[in-house]
Amino acid sequence: MEKAAQRSIIGILIILLVAAGIAYAGSQGGFKVYGIPIYAIGVALAFIINWVAFIPAYIQRTEKFFDLTGGITYITVILVAVALSPIVDGRSLLLLGIISVWAIRLSVFLFMRIRAAGEDRRFRELKQSFARFLLTWTIQGLWVTLSLAAALAAITSELRLELGLFGLIGFLVWVIGFGIEVIADRQKSQFKANSENDGKFINVGLWSWSRHPNYFGEIVLWIGVAIIAFPVLQGWQWLTLISPIFIILLLTRISGVPMLETRADEKWGGQDDYEAYKNGTSVLIPRPPSNSK
Repeated sequence: MEKAAQRSIIGILIILLVAAGIAYAGSQGGFKVYGIPIYAIGVALAFIINWVAFIPAYIQRTEKFFDLTGGITYITVILVAVALSPIVDGRSLLLLGIISVWAIRLSVFLFMRIRAAGEDRRFRELKQSFARFLLTWTIQGLWVTLSLAAALAAITSELRLELGLFGLIGFLVWVIGFGIEVIADRQKSQFKANSENDGKFINVGLWSWSRHPNYFGEIVLWIGVAIIAFPVLQGWQWLTLISPIFIILLLTRISGVPMLETRADEKWGGQDDYEAYKNGTSVLIPRPPSNSK
């Protein structure tokens, strides 16, 4: 077995251990069905759905429905958690609603973008290897698990409280984040659709205040979800607040900002207008461009 495949298998095992730890923590103080924690069922579903989707994806060597599967996974896990919980309150319904809206919007947006582009070049080599491609789908299962950690704990928790101030603040924070993400994505799509902008980088609208406003919106909306979930978490469930922390680390240190910054530097690095834009524009948190721009 080649080293890349061995590393992929080891990666899958590590991911499953991490998921098992999150499942254990999130299940404490939560409802059960036939003795099985609903939280753990949700975590298992996150991986099962992706592994099932991996089969036709590998056979066809395609990544075209990868993002769509991610959205389906989010909605399925959250729906099953609500359906199995013996008590469904306002907090559960609010979390179900906002996460479903976000998942549908983002997965459809990414699916249509890949259809238009023809491929996602990140998968060009990965989809040729069974182990490496399976690792990618397993990572998506972990992504769903960690992102939904706090929300899933709140939905399945035996502790029930009124939405109150935390619910209101969390919802408003989510609305702000979701709005920023949607507007940023739309502005970039419109920019790319204009043939006059071929080969150019976007520096208008929200993108004149931040080099990655869509990622900022994504982080903010998941903080809103965590705020909504916060009041009913207890004991080991506090560990599920890793959700927004995971999103922040993922987008700012792993696959989001660093990857796109590298690509942009390779494409436009050295150009006076790009260097001025980069030096005068915040990398993430939107703020007015500096005078040096």
